[in-house]
Amino acid sequence: MAAAQEAGSSSAGPSGLPGSAPGHGSNSPAVAVWEWQDEFGRWRPYRGNVCSYIEQVFQASQQKGRRSGSGLVSSIPLGHADPVLAPYVIDIPSLTQFRQDTGTMRAVRRHLFPGDSAAGQGIVWEWQNDEGGWSPYEMKVCVLLEEARAQNHQQVDLKSLGYNYIVDVVAQVQTNKNTSFRRSVQRRLDTPYPVTTSPAPLHTGVACSCQQCWLNSGTGPITTRYRHSMINVPNSSTAHQGRTASVSSSSIGFVPYNKPTLSGARSTPRLNAQSTWALPQAGGPSTGLSASNGVSAPALPVKMPKPSKVNQALAGWWRSLAASVTGLMTATPTEPEAVVKKYLEELKGSPADEDCIICMEKLSSPSGYADACECSTIKPETVGRLTSCQHSFHMLCMLAMYSNGNKDGSLQCPSCKTIYGEKTGTQPKGKMEVSTFPQSLPGHRDCGTIQIVYHISRGIQGPEHPNPGMPYTARGFPRYCYLPDNEKGRKVLELLRVAWKRRLIFTVGTSSTTGESNTVVWNEIHHKTEMDTNLSGHGYPDPNYLDNVLAELAAQGVTEDCLRQ
Repeated sequence: MAAAQEAGSSSAGPSGLPGSAPGHGSNSPAVAVWEWQDEFGRWRPYRGNVCSYIEQVFQASQQKGRRSGSGLVSSIPLGHADPVLAPYVIDIPSLTQFRQDTGTMRAVRRHLFPGDSAAGQGIVWEWQNDEGGWSPYEMKVCVLLEEARAQNHQQVDLKSLGYNYIVDVVAQVQTNKNTSFRRSVQRRLDTPYPVTTSPAPLHTGVACSCQQCWLNSGTGPITTRYRHSMINVPNSSTAHQGRTASVSSSSIGFVPYNKPTLSGARSTPRLNAQSTWALPQAGGPSTGLSASNGVSAPALPVKMPKPSKVNQALAGWWRSLAASVTGLMTATPTEPEAVVKKYLEELKGSPADEDCIICMEKLSSPSGYADACECSTIKPETVGRLTSCQHSFHMLCMLAMYSNGNKDGSLQCPSCKTIYGEKTGTQPKGKMEVSTFPQSLPGHRDCGTIQIVYHISRGIQGPEHPNPGMPYTARGFPRYCYLPDNEKGRKVLELLRVAWKRRLIFTVGTSSTTGESNTVVWNEIHHKTEMDTNLSGHGYPDPNYLDNVLAELAAQGVTEDCLRQ
């Protein structure tokens, strides 16, 4: 069971709550909190230093836009604030967090709170999850709990915020009003959230389509700047379903982690050197990922240097060892240049007004990765078009993206996510067992149940993992998962078998619940790990689950066509 399930996500708390944003005409200082939505529909605040960076770039963009009449900055790479978050980019016009190595989209929102609230003081309230780690409440809850504590109120009913819990702020216990299940809570002091200035009074009522409502509620109009289609753009009206939406936008900056700073690059906002916020420098020492952050992100390299002969030798040794032990890596990876040339056809003329969404430079200009990815057979100005989806990029940018990934011989279009070749992952060796039994799952009373058991043991990371040569842990194994034993459930099972064979079910990274790094984690294909309760989002009934997991499998290139091969 999870501690909280979001039932509503309006931009301000209910009337009278301390978490309500300053209303029209208010001159009180406010702090900005940026939050992202997890797969269960819960909103999780970014840490204070990350919010400071996001807000600084956002405010600088607004000021520049008011002076020049130009639009908002397109994207904000979070790796500039915390190297551990290097895979993540926030696309401002769609209010979407984009994970570059998996293509996962998360809704993002921005709230303003009074400067003397919990947010302004850097106070975060957290609940203890099933793994023993700590997960933060959304900031509206943190503000309400801190206000109650300041006023010596012992118990707080979270019903007004859409939660079915009572929190005892003195005993630091959360109680489920339906089941009486209790969890520990804690109050933690973190970096205060950034003070901001709002260019116009904020609404406190029902959100409309103006820019202020759009930026503060996570909803609003979709701009016309997208050249490609957009599907299921995340917004607060669908957030409670807890599903990850999909966005296809040619303006999202798909940066293969930390793109080197380019002179005049449109994708890298110029920040005020006199900023009062101390931000971690990209390429500096990693601070690690706190459990309160909640983002599942492997500790990936921030730079993309040319591999040394020693590294190449070590990588070759690890591949040989992995092949001899697991039999999963018997073929050497395809040469990056050959893969890029296989799936992209070179264009003779470059579109003058179109951007490369990997480096965010014009296609008529050289690739932004010319100084970071050298290649004797592909020139920086060479532009290629993917043969199936027809999206165009600098071929050197595609080479950089491929070289920084799994190098499995496949490419994925960063615009529409079309997969070329057979995508494989970095799942450690293990075993997948399947059995059936007659007991029915809630919502599927007309059939029995399929049980899947995954076995993975701890081991040593290979060259495809974040930290080759270091140990990785495997918590919570064996893991038991359930499907209805009907036609669609059996179809999902067969596709999961393919995904397992391709090493796509799990990966080695950082746990989103415990914050532990170098551990085995789920890899964007959701499983039901409970049978008869769905209070946590991990069980049944869930009428949309089978369709959702089929879509997630398809996003990894695992479709019905795989079953015909």
